[in-house]
Amino acid sequence: MTEPHEWDEATWRATVGQVRAGRNLKPATWPGGARCAVALSFDSDHETNELRDGGLSPARLSWGEYGTRRGIPRIRAALDRHGVKASFFVPAVSALLHPEEQQELVQDGHEIGLHGWIHEVNSRLDATTERDLMLRAADTLEAITGTRPVGMRTPSWDYSPNTLAIAREMGLLYDSSLFADDDPYEIVADGDPTGIVELPVEWIRDDAVYFMMNRFGAQRPYTPPEAVLDIFTREFEGAYAEGGLFLLTMHPHVIGYRSRMFILETLLDRIAAKGDCWVATHADIARHCARTAGLKGHS
Repeated sequence: MTEPHEWDEATWRATVGQVRAGRNLKPATWPGGARCAVALSFDSDHETNELRDGGLSPARLSWGEYGTRRGIPRIRAALDRHGVKASFFVPAVSALLHPEEQQELVQDGHEIGLHGWIHEVNSRLDATTERDLMLRAADTLEAITGTRPVGMRTPSWDYSPNTLAIAREMGLLYDSSLFADDDPYEIVADGDPTGIVELPVEWIRDDAVYFMMNRFGAQRPYTPPEAVLDIFTREFEGAYAEGGLFLLTMHPHVIGYRSRMFILETLLDRIAAKGDCWVATHADIARHCARTAGLKGHS
């Protein structure tokens, strides 16, 4: 097998071209004349972070359980107080462990999106296995919530060479796992516009990178919550100034602690104070972008 520095131009161009950002889908106007769109998302990994790795630690599993026992109720209460809707990306195993949680979120008007079967690492799977897990996950979420998911966030934002093809086969409206822009764009596969809306993510807009720790290594939480709020606020203010999208990723077992919930509460207060922000689910934002851009199949 050749080394990357030995690849010919056709090889490295084909590698880069597998999944690319196509046209920018930021609409000329957001619904209701809003200045910007806000997409709040919560990855409800719960116990699957430990289960995915074959872990048997009751302590680690209990950390995931904290997300459902304390994190989710606090998040639901905060969203309800501000009258806004959010998207919850849920591994199928998390949904099977906590079906009432998903049903209550849907009843509240929130979205449940795909987040793998057991928070697996897609790039370690063959195409057949990855496809089977994605389809099973969609079937499971539909059975529990009564609504088939229209969008996905890959576990750990990990994309295999087969992920996009499976998403296209499933007819998904959107993905939220890629990084090529701040604002929505259409995903292009090998030069072919897919009609799938990308709502891009970024590690700096993710709570876990600032607060996670490794029990047996040197990694420890190092960022004060006030500093995380400052980073998130600057990202929001930048989106507001540009009239674009502010997308934030949080985790119930990370943001849901007493000393961290003020980050979400303060952000919600700041967003509300603007008076002209559209806070919506990922699905609703993707639908609006698809319709205004005239994407195929989304008229």
